[in-house]
Amino acid sequence: MDGSVLMASLGSRPGALQTALAGAEPYTDAEVMLRVKAGDESAFDYLVQKYRRPLVSFMYRMARNSAVAEDLAQEVFLRVYRSRQTYEASAKFTTWLYRIATNLAVNHARDTRKERPEVTVSLDEPDEETGTTMDVRDASMTVEESMVRRERLAAIRGKVEALPERQRLAVIMHKYQQMDYKQIAEVLKLSESATKSLLFRAYESLREQLKEFI
Repeated sequence: MDGSVLMASLGSRPGALQTALAGAEPYTDAEVMLRVKAGDESAFDYLVQKYRRPLVSFMYRMARNSAVAEDLAQEVFLRVYRSRQTYEASAKFTTWLYRIATNLAVNHARDTRKERPEVTVSLDEPDEETGTTMDVRDASMTVEESMVRRERLAAIRGKVEALPERQRLAVIMHKYQQMDYKQIAEVLKLSESATKSLLFRAYESLREQLKEFI
């Protein structure tokens, strides 16, 4: 499967297997990936449709560029497909998926570090919770409340991006991808206690730097 075929998968309508899986969920993701390994293209389409948005979101928080995030997410799926014959369902599928995504995101960040400008946050970027742009005021808020909210979101984004690499990855996976300590530990190849310590230090740092907004 090449990039053009993957793009077709990204834009395709759910097939019979996708519809069945999205409804009753009779299979785990690992079982679906084993079907991909056995040559079931519709199973791969299902995984692409299910995880495309979460992966683009994850990559955007790492790269801060929408086009790059889309490209990196596509590359993750290509690597998943190319690795299908060596896949073993010994861990959760999402652990394996995010390990691929994390390695790719970290490598991209390191390769482009000198090219990236200082971190800035545009008020036109999508709100992480509502999907609306930050300059669209909630009708239930006063002007002052809306301004404070925008400042708070911008400050949080900036401080998260300024965290050391592993802390930033852990916070993004924990806060935005809703992954638990065990899964983050497996992705980062750490013990659970080390992961908890990593997140504790990250959140303590954020609390200290963002105390005026808390």
